[in-house]
Amino acid sequence: MPAARPLPPTTRHVSLLAVPDAVVSTLAGIYDVMNARAVLGTSAMPPSAAPTPPPTFRVEIVGESVGPLQLASGVPIHVQRCIDEVDTSDIVIVPSILLRGPEWLKGRYPRLVEWLARMHAQGALLCSACSGIFLLAETGLYDGRDATVHYGYAREFRAAYPQVPIHPKRVLVVSGQREELVSSGASTTWHDMVLYLIARFAGATDAQDIARAYALQWHQDGLAPYITFEGRRDHGDAEIEAAQRWLSQHFAVANPVDEMIRRSNLAERTFKRRFTTATGLSPIDYVQRLRVEDAKRRLERTDDSVDEISWRVGYEEAAFFRRLFRRITGMAPGAYRKRFRIPEFARP
Repeated sequence: MPAARPLPPTTRHVSLLAVPDAVVSTLAGIYDVMNARAVLGTSAMPPSAAPTPPPTFRVEIVGESVGPLQLASGVPIHVQRCIDEVDTSDIVIVPSILLRGPEWLKGRYPRLVEWLARMHAQGALLCSACSGIFLLAETGLYDGRDATVHYGYAREFRAAYPQVPIHPKRVLVVSGQREELVSSGASTTWHDMVLYLIARFAGATDAQDIARAYALQWHQDGLAPYITFEGRRDHGDAEIEAAQRWLSQHFAVANPVDEMIRRSNLAERTFKRRFTTATGLSPIDYVQRLRVEDAKRRLERTDDSVDEISWRVGYEEAAFFRRLFRRITGMAPGAYRKRFRIPEFARP
């Protein structure tokens, strides 16, 4: 393959890594948005776009070999350059990865892991979209460094990399001494990562123009509103699991914690200690999570007022419920309903 053309001094080289486990939507989306000016052309950019484009990116899809590569969803993509031919890169991005099984299997891509570590040593930013952090963490560069991952994979990630502090509720985490380790959270938060990179290297105006062109939005409320609470059940404590089963149907009753303790035949202190150890939450915190989760479904699917929903899930004081809902989800109940309810035009 011929040598790559020299880049203008304001252009950053981006290596978008393709592996068989990659998700095509994330990989292709990142490619298009970071190549926005080339893909859309000047005429398709918003009127505010500067006549002389600011620094741009040259994005290449790289992998272990050049040619067609079938991704996790069965869709092939063309790898443009082999990693053996990429000696330097300004930015390396690992797109979303689909885990094939209940855990991440390490050691499948030793060449890629070595290459990622080498790119970092030469000054490259290492970025992950969603679950791409599984491959990046294998380099050891994230040990002791904050990161985020899709909340649906948080438990698997902690099991695979207990030395990496993970924050699945956060949309974007930038860490490292040079702010060179960038990770984005669940699914389409790759939008936030790409807009961040454009703003960082091409300027805020360019990021805003491209966001308008693609109708992209920053996830400024974080990811807590999207997370569905599911209490941990794999702890092996039969007494506590029985209490959880009862609570799943009776969380709205008055004084549910007292009732659980009474039904368990355990001393209060013993029950609370075992419950917290087993589930990771105190009994009252667990109850509050179940109540808020039920309230979320009611906000999404009914026309009931917030006060009515508050009463139905177990709270007589609607003001307290509103404060609790905001603390857990990061949004007020009304804002949550507006965000997640199916709009009128889309309803049957």
